[in-house]
Amino acid sequence: MTDETTPENQPSGTPAESAAADPIAVDPKLLEILVCPLTKGPLEYDHAAQELVSRQAKLAYPIRDGIPIMLPEEARSLA
Repeated sequence: MTDETTPENQPSGTPAESAAADPIAVDPKLLEILVCPLTKGPLEYDHAAQELVSRQAKLAYPIRDGIPIMLPEEARSLA
């Protein structure tokens, strides 16, 4: 008997593939309390880019595996 759930036997569009393609959601309560570490100003959540944007600092902080990386040296410059 063979295992029919091996990756090569799964049809495309399976839940495992869908989960890998979709960005991981960030806890909304966490988003409410986070501020830019440089300016202490508000952040905007960019779901598509998986970033938290500080307009004041002109930086976009990445979100990796659902965890905001709030280090200025890891941020992308918007200028």
